[in-house]
Amino acid sequence: MDNHLTYQAPSDSAALSINQTPPNPSATWKDFITLTKPGILRSNLIAAFAGFWVASQWDIHIGKMILTLLGTMLVMASACVYNNYYDRELDMKMERTRKRTLPAGRIKPAVVLWYAFILGVLGLADLFIFSGVMAGIFGVIGMFVYGVVYTMWLKRTSTWSTSVGAISGAMPPVIGYVAVTGTVDMGAVLLFAMLFLWQPPHFWALAIRRVEEYRAAGFPLLPVVKGVKRTKIQCIPYLVLLVPVPVLMYAYGYVGIYFMIISLLLSLIWLYYGMKGFTAKDDEAWAKKTFFFSINYLTLSLIAMILNTTH
Repeated sequence: MDNHLTYQAPSDSAALSINQTPPNPSATWKDFITLTKPGILRSNLIAAFAGFWVASQWDIHIGKMILTLLGTMLVMASACVYNNYYDRELDMKMERTRKRTLPAGRIKPAVVLWYAFILGVLGLADLFIFSGVMAGIFGVIGMFVYGVVYTMWLKRTSTWSTSVGAISGAMPPVIGYVAVTGTVDMGAVLLFAMLFLWQPPHFWALAIRRVEEYRAAGFPLLPVVKGVKRTKIQCIPYLVLLVPVPVLMYAYGYVGIYFMIISLLLSLIWLYYGMKGFTAKDDEAWAKKTFFFSINYLTLSLIAMILNTTH
């Protein structure tokens, strides 16, 4: 597993045309919600709220905050729906994804594509009109990186897909922040850094757990192409760089000391877990533990950030 492994891309014949996925009359409104990947949206909304809150420093404009969160949610939902649309033929090859709405044939792909387009237009219009030009621009960047650079290009061709795709995942707190400030300063940079650095080691832990599924589906993820050991090594720089982020956020006066202590401690624990991976006898068990810790890391850090924003 630790040496370079052979990766074979899926053949063109595996791709489905729009007409090859039959409609299913049993589709419900829940299928449309599922297409937006609600789990991802929830974390995006919490991150966007944290960014707005930190920038506001407790002087909250409730109306603008609600509209910013709505625009962010619609933009990210659009990108997720498009990702489901474009990945439908590959999703059929994985046990984890083959029962999704499109692979199961419950909604026509053409309908899903229009759904993604409408969500994107509404979301960007909301951000540009109510949250400011900067918020709208970062919304466009998030959509483009996730929908085009990640989904259409790198996800199928390169092990860099996870790292580059993390740019889009780091946009929500930046959108929330610049909706208040109208400018990119150190606060926006540090919020971006926190979410950007969190994503690769978080996702690679999942990829290690399901490496054979991803290999069978033809995704050239890092553990598939380079092996598990190389993936563990590549997690470390992200975890190391994550450590000073809460310290810098405190030093620049964006958050209080309680956030710094909590987030710094969590960062060090995660780095410790990452280092333990090199001596783990069961890679899957280690990856599972690390993956769930990464979720708790982000949740607790964002909650602490919101509660301990400086006045």
